[in-house]
Amino acid sequence: MPKFVYTALIYLVALLLPLKLLWRGLKQPQYRLHWAERYGFFRQKINAPVIWVHCVSVGETRATQPLIQALLKEYPQHQILMTHGTPTGRDTGQQVLRDEIASGRVLQAYLPVDTPAAAKRFLNHFNPVIGLLMETELWFHLIDQAAHRGIPVALLSARLSERSARGYARLGALTRHGLQQLALVAAQTAADAGRLQALGANNVMVCGNLKFDVSPPPNSAALGGALRELLGKQRTVLMAASTREGEEPLILDALQGSEVLLLLVPRHPQRFAEVEALLKARGLRYVLRTELLQPLNADVQVVLGNSMGEMYTYYAASDFAVMGGSLQPLGGQNLIEAATMGVPTILGPHMFNFAQVSTAAVAAQAAVQLVDVAALKHTIESLARDKVKLQEMSAAAQAFTLQHRGTTQRLIVAIAGLFKS
Repeated sequence: MPKFVYTALIYLVALLLPLKLLWRGLKQPQYRLHWAERYGFFRQKINAPVIWVHCVSVGETRATQPLIQALLKEYPQHQILMTHGTPTGRDTGQQVLRDEIASGRVLQAYLPVDTPAAAKRFLNHFNPVIGLLMETELWFHLIDQAAHRGIPVALLSARLSERSARGYARLGALTRHGLQQLALVAAQTAADAGRLQALGANNVMVCGNLKFDVSPPPNSAALGGALRELLGKQRTVLMAASTREGEEPLILDALQGSEVLLLLVPRHPQRFAEVEALLKARGLRYVLRTELLQPLNADVQVVLGNSMGEMYTYYAASDFAVMGGSLQPLGGQNLIEAATMGVPTILGPHMFNFAQVSTAAVAAQAAVQLVDVAALKHTIESLARDKVKLQEMSAAAQAFTLQHRGTTQRLIVAIAGLFKS
């Protein structure tokens, strides 16, 4: 794709962006806030050199927490700017870095749409000494302008599925030039590194997955224990984690006639009402998490997790989990949080966004992966009956996460080299 075509498309996106924000704002009012930032106009006060970290949404923001805390310790005379693309990502940043934001050491903003003018305004206002993009975020005008200003930009904990690699390959020289302008690409796995190099990336290293370094909130186990008391210690609890459109019916079908209690947690809060309507339409006996104030009646079949910021609590209260995004061809969701809490996980057939970690988790016997969705019912029933198997998988999951930690320190060393260059 010629650069002028990309630029024209980005300006079209910028023109239509208000319609998208208004539409999304009908279900999620936070989309109606901070519009000026979407076009590169900011009011944040800068009183120190800025280290810019871009983490688009919830998963990247949570994963970046240990890195940001390490950067604050390593570079105490700097401010950290966290940029996001979604309100849920911004809210998550406020949850996991509340004290750092309150002190002014960490700032938050939306990353503007990637027009040349908006990118220029962003860099003029914040003037970062370095830019750190998380996972797969490539904004070609912003990278280009940063490179011309001598601002090193790195792509960290980078992952690129085969499907995404084919998409970027269609952009041809645009992708190649953008990747070559990056000062560093730190890939999660050797396979990710190979795909990025094939697209043109230089200065590529394998660093591991930053998500393994994320520690649960210290009170997660206690809160999970309290929730489990309400759910019932004698019941077997299956958590459907971060479910996406079309997956809830599949899970409910698999549990038809089962005594397993379903803790159903949709990924996006704007879908809570939609999923509740589905439970009503099926005539299921359910309770909302926000209304769960006393022990459940034995006839309750589903608890709908309609709260925010409780994923670790939910995992701690569960016996095992099925991973959302993997029952439909959506690429899956992060299974590392479940493994960290020692929760055995059922993975659907579509984990292509987390292929390497999924393969490793299955090999470590921390998870099982379905060949197809038709096997979901049998797999749930089999694990629910086999308490010894669940205990063995739980221990394997915790060992699996411990084995893969250390990415934060490797990245801190690599980033130090960019400051010196």
